[in-house]
Amino acid sequence: MAVLLLAGCTPQTGTPPPAPAAPTGEALAAACEGRDGWSDPAPPTKIFGNSYYVGTCGISAVLIEAPDGLVLIDAATEEAAPAILANIRALGFDPKQIHTLLASHEHLDHVGGLKALQDATGATVHARPEAGATLTSGEPEARDPQHGAIPPFRGVTVTGDLRDGEALPIADLHLTPHATPGHTPGSTSWTWRSCEGSDCRIIAYIDSLSAVSADAYRFADHPDYVAMQRATFAKVPTLPCDILITPHPGASGLFARFAGDAPLTDPEGCRRYAKDAAKRLDARLAKEAAAK
Repeated sequence: MAVLLLAGCTPQTGTPPPAPAAPTGEALAAACEGRDGWSDPAPPTKIFGNSYYVGTCGISAVLIEAPDGLVLIDAATEEAAPAILANIRALGFDPKQIHTLLASHEHLDHVGGLKALQDATGATVHARPEAGATLTSGEPEARDPQHGAIPPFRGVTVTGDLRDGEALPIADLHLTPHATPGHTPGSTSWTWRSCEGSDCRIIAYIDSLSAVSADAYRFADHPDYVAMQRATFAKVPTLPCDILITPHPGASGLFARFAGDAPLTDPEGCRRYAKDAAKRLDARLAKEAAAK
């Protein structure tokens, strides 16, 4: 990749003190019972190895500890930014250690807080070209099915272009963006390697796959867009996927899995997630045909 994401980062010296134990998954599930607002604060919890949930009750944000600092994927709403920063501190990390900010898709509920977090951390934001313009302007683009129905957000400075399937140059993580357009044109999923001792698993942060739109939008009128969605549904099951995380935690039963009500590790999780999304798109197209 032409852009070195780590440029400007000062290597850490010595061994940092271990982070305090994160609250348990049961505590997170209990704190969010009956609450799923985009900005509803939630306690942080460890996902596995070097990865932590630092988002809200309704929106995921994932912190990854790398050898040279921290990476944060997604930012929830602007109102949620202080709670995300507090969660990072509660885990024993300094938000200034974050050198890279990433995103799933360019909607207010997932990147509305990106500007506040960029200002607080000094980190660089990296995105695929298909998402860069919207992240910079804060205005959903015209091709987005939710254009006109979802509010704008404060834009950010985007550095560098991510390439589909090309891992970021961050040691040991194998942190890789995957183009999964459909929910938005710039939708991006992420996979990375997380280890506890010799036990290593691939965490798959798979973007929203739902066919949601503004009231006047008909997916049937946009066959090229539907074809793009179906290509994404076919791609997601092929991605490495031991632990599935989704931008809306409820879409993958994440809190129940944190609480031990279902297995956290499930190699079939990505396949089911994509299959269910395909069924919902089919139902939406059938509904549009019946209403015509």
